[in-house]
Amino acid sequence: MIAFWAVAGVMSAAAAVVILQRAAAASRAQRADPTLGLYRRQLGEIDELAERGLLSDAERRGAHAEAARRLLAAADAGCAPWVATGGRRPILIAAIAAPLAAAGLYLAVGDLGAGDQPYVQRLAAWRDADPESLAPPQMAAVLRALAAERPRDADTLRYLAMAEAASQDINAATVALRRAVAVAPERGDLWDMLGEALTAQADGAATPDAVAAFREGLKRNPSSTSARFHLARASIEAGDRESGVRMWRELLADMGPDDGRRRALQAAIYEAEHGRTPAAADDPTRAAIRGMVSGLAERLRVAPDDPPGWVRLVRSYAVLGDATARDAALATARVRYAGRADVLRDLDEAARAQPMTITAPGAAP
Repeated sequence: MIAFWAVAGVMSAAAAVVILQRAAAASRAQRADPTLGLYRRQLGEIDELAERGLLSDAERRGAHAEAARRLLAAADAGCAPWVATGGRRPILIAAIAAPLAAAGLYLAVGDLGAGDQPYVQRLAAWRDADPESLAPPQMAAVLRALAAERPRDADTLRYLAMAEAASQDINAATVALRRAVAVAPERGDLWDMLGEALTAQADGAATPDAVAAFREGLKRNPSSTSARFHLARASIEAGDRESGVRMWRELLADMGPDDGRRRALQAAIYEAEHGRTPAAADDPTRAAIRGMVSGLAERLRVAPDDPPGWVRLVRSYAVLGDATARDAALATARVRYAGRADVLRDLDEAARAQPMTITAPGAAP
């Protein structure tokens, strides 16, 4: 390793010397203006066109005179030599110092005796480790290996999709879910997950592929809350607000009286009908809470590795009755911490928090 750094340093210095020598030679060279040859060729081309009868005699004389004028002007102007504006010594010193500094840093913090860590060995170690100790990319690597061994196991593909999403690779998650529905097309939950992944892939937009996936899920499970909710939202986004709200009201009627999602769905219906949330606009307490929640959401956007912060954010949206924001935050947190059973439990509990009392007039019953 020491020999490598020594050779690298010598090669860097030699390259810097060669470059500087070439630059110095260029600065001393007096080169003719390259446009002189261009104007000479123009004169020859004008004569050739005239001989072929493509230019009249008057046109030939005019063009010939203009090209000759430009040729004389370029010859009189000459070409200024290139001059280097910076010193060459600092460049040479930097070229030598950079590899020396890198070598010193490696000797200070590196490990000369460390052996290779082939990917196969690391993967084997991850497979033997406690799943809760693995980061999402490591869990995804393990599940990719399992999916290759069990290509017809829909549950393995489902968990792989969750791990890929937690690793911020929503495209890979979508691919895994497409494989899962191909293996088990009768499972409505897989179609619902595919629809949610496609929606996330499109930054929340209800794309035709996502709508088609939700419809497939609804065929397999007509009582699917996820499919019914998203299909209604897609209708509203497409401009058919009346149909979408009617589908939401039918979903609300099918929910049990103790279902914790009722208030959130009521808020979504109210927002679709009135263009705003049920919260009173002039409620200073609620406005202050929303300000704090917005600050928490922004902090998590910048530094997302904060399980307690995601739990607080989900609970805050639930308390505010903002079902859309709550579900979005919950989905993001669930895929991020797919391998953390304790965090998932806290997130689900936070999502069941009861909303604040809604006092706005005309709120949905």
